[in-house]
Amino acid sequence: MDRLGKNRSETLIEMALTAEGEECNGPLCETISTAGSEVPSSSEIDKRHQSKDSIFFRDGVRRIDFVLSYVDDLNKEWEKKLERRKEFESNLQKAGLELETEDKKESEDGKIYFVKIHAPWEVLITYAEVLNIKVPIKENDIPSMVENPLDCMLAPLRLPEKVMHPEPDYFTAPFSKDKQELYLINDENTFFSPSMRNRIVNYILTRCPYGTEEGKKKFGIKRLLNNGTYSAAYPLHDCQYWKKANDPNCDNERYTLYMEWARFLRFYKEQPLDLIRKYYGEKIGIYFAWLGFYTEMLFLAAVVGLICFLYGLFTMDENMSSKEICDPAIGGEIIMCPLCDRECEYWRLNTTCESSEYSHLFDNVATLFFAIFMGIWVTLFLEFWKRRQARLKYEWDLVDFEEEQQQLQLRPEYEAKCTQKKKNPVTQEMEPYLPITSQAVRFCISGTTVLFWVSLIIASMIAVIVYRLAVYAAFASLMENTQTLQPISGLLTPQLATSVTASCLNFVIIMILNFFYERIAIWITDMEIPRTHMEYENRLTMKMFLFQFVNYYSSCFYVAFFKGKFVGYPGAYTYMFNRWRNEECDPAGCLIELTTQLTIVMAGKQIWGNIQEAIVPWICNWWGRRKARNNPENLYSRWEQDHDLQTFGALGLFYEYLEMVIQFGFITLFVASFPLAPLLALMNNILEIRVDSWKLTTQYRRPVAAKAHSIGVWQEILNGMAILSVVTNAFIVAFTSDMIPRLVYYYAYSENEDSPMSGYINNSLSVFQISDFPDRNKPKVNREDFVICRYRDYRYPPDHERKYLHTMQFWHILAAKLAFIIIMEHVVFIVKFFVAWMIPDVPADVKAKIKREKYLTQKILHEYELEKLKERLCQGDKRATEKEFIATEGRMELSRAM
Repeated sequence: MDRLGKNRSETLIEMALTAEGEECNGPLCETISTAGSEVPSSSEIDKRHQSKDSIFFRDGVRRIDFVLSYVDDLNKEWEKKLERRKEFESNLQKAGLELETEDKKESEDGKIYFVKIHAPWEVLITYAEVLNIKVPIKENDIPSMVENPLDCMLAPLRLPEKVMHPEPDYFTAPFSKDKQELYLINDENTFFSPSMRNRIVNYILTRCPYGTEEGKKKFGIKRLLNNGTYSAAYPLHDCQYWKKANDPNCDNERYTLYMEWARFLRFYKEQPLDLIRKYYGEKIGIYFAWLGFYTEMLFLAAVVGLICFLYGLFTMDENMSSKEICDPAIGGEIIMCPLCDRECEYWRLNTTCESSEYSHLFDNVATLFFAIFMGIWVTLFLEFWKRRQARLKYEWDLVDFEEEQQQLQLRPEYEAKCTQKKKNPVTQEMEPYLPITSQAVRFCISGTTVLFWVSLIIASMIAVIVYRLAVYAAFASLMENTQTLQPISGLLTPQLATSVTASCLNFVIIMILNFFYERIAIWITDMEIPRTHMEYENRLTMKMFLFQFVNYYSSCFYVAFFKGKFVGYPGAYTYMFNRWRNEECDPAGCLIELTTQLTIVMAGKQIWGNIQEAIVPWICNWWGRRKARNNPENLYSRWEQDHDLQTFGALGLFYEYLEMVIQFGFITLFVASFPLAPLLALMNNILEIRVDSWKLTTQYRRPVAAKAHSIGVWQEILNGMAILSVVTNAFIVAFTSDMIPRLVYYYAYSENEDSPMSGYINNSLSVFQISDFPDRNKPKVNREDFVICRYRDYRYPPDHERKYLHTMQFWHILAAKLAFIIIMEHVVFIVKFFVAWMIPDVPADVKAKIKREKYLTQKILHEYELEKLKERLCQGDKRATEKEFIATEGRMELSRAM
């Protein structure tokens, strides 16, 4: 269908171009000949009587569907740009579009020309057929869903019906020029919505030629924007966001969106998804539907996570491990081995009292429950989203919308850069292609670049690790010798101070690398010359996500799975690069450090993201409009107001999805270490919805409408992260938390039946004889002449025949950890797949409605064809035979039977 549509669109433009200088007849030529003649001259209309806030041509009738702007700068390329514009605009008129130019004298700054574009009815119906746009044929008579008894309770969250459903529900069918009387065309000016109109005009703009340069045919508005021929190309907002337009023909949808959706005080209200879809198109509508659904599902995860956190808070006083650490008779008498070589001194275990108490907030029995719960929650989220998406596809007429239709639309950049052609085996038509050798070279360069940047991230992570190792001794010495830090020394341990500063440094490095890589990723994706828009987005998505995955999560993976695992033991420590001694975990475990790392990176990213999304565009717009604020409103036209706004580029939604998917990784991959992560994400997303809606409605030009029936490749990325999250959380519970060692001690090694966990701390610390220290490790000072020190491990004491080797308890714990990982993974995966199997992707009532609509639509179309056939018979059309009439009736009966 799309290949045929593409040929039609090319034919329409090319026919228009070849019509020049030849005798031309028919509706196309009528459109061409009248395109310029209908535009009234400036002398015919008194501009003072026309509202500058109007979205119509000077005649007040023809709607402005698109605006082009340019600055007439007198540089060395001035003549070349002038020639391009002249040729391009001439070809647009030959394609049927109508243009009206605003002289620079009419603009606010006296420098910018504005070219207003209107698509007349003949152009709209031609390209509506090309783009397979569905239009109404009959009002939907399928009964609405049964009322929910909870609707009265949810009434405060609802929006007015007119806002939620701005249009009646219709049965629809793809538009065809030959069947115009079939459709519900009440008014040609309003039959196609503004979003449909700007989508059609944009389709023409991206494919309209403007000449030949260096022996190559050049076309498309994007290339003209890149070379500076035009400065901007955009559709208009329908009114100002803070007040309604004076024109009674204006729908004021932007004002409604701002008042009912984009203000933060409406955070508790549902989103007007149908109005969003009508104004911005299905692609943006699907994003906000997904974001809203994700936020709703986060509410359940946030409540359960908060309960788990409160459980840890209320059981802090009952935690036997922290009690023993804080007890002067136990923790105060245990002398720990130095945490760094030479500079660090021996220390008493009870100095970590406060940090051990706080670690219990996240390292308790509820951690295991929450990790399993989140493994099931993520499955419920993905499965219920599929159902929600299926319902939206039905309600937004996307059921028959095939992504292949978009895939077959070649990118103009691909057609321009690929000079060689070959025959398509399906369509048997010549089309451009990129030779295999060129593809291989480009992919090699692209892959090498991506690997280089991933290696750069790993190198930066290693640099942060070296920082942690190098400054730990400095922090330890500083805190021991500085009297002003003594009051907080219990809470701010050297380990925690190192972890916090390293996390902040890591976050800064992440943002710097991210800034540069975004531009590199776009450059190498452009270099690959993807064939279709879908292919381009998928390639860029995978590059960006791979980089962001390594960039944001590498430090968390290090703390969770590597820190404290390869330390060695006193006298035989392991060193990085044979210089820096590997870090040890706190005696209470590494989980609190993982929590710190996760909180800083996650919260920092969300805060920085909101600053970038809201404050930066607002400042840019304020700076751009600083002169216009001093001028009367009637001199500041609608197209100038929109021109001064920021551009919501083709990758605008890409960055929104990327931000949310990275957040999704934080709350699933490492959630066992921080049950409050879903709560933070929930609060951020409530703000995110309103920030995104506010900036889109008030700070950005109106994006070109685009269709999409799903969230695309992001669905597969979410599925992959959901599976990976089960593995990472199982490993966090097993190897990062102290859950398994405690359980092994409780069931196998405890000697106190009344208090099974008493003695656990002493059991988890091994003994080292200080005289066995080599000179490299031995502290410079031993003020109290200690003979032994303790360290966190399960090794035999110095007087045992297997001195400093692992005890049997170590192997029991390791076996228990591996068994736990296998059992937890299998249990969660079985539940996940069972839940996914139990929940159908498409709700039963939606399936029934789709079948009903298809049947009724086919019936209407068949009845229409039958009526047309009867008319032909009555008019004596010899081609309309009796057999054809019988065949048409038989097809109707077959359709009813099916």
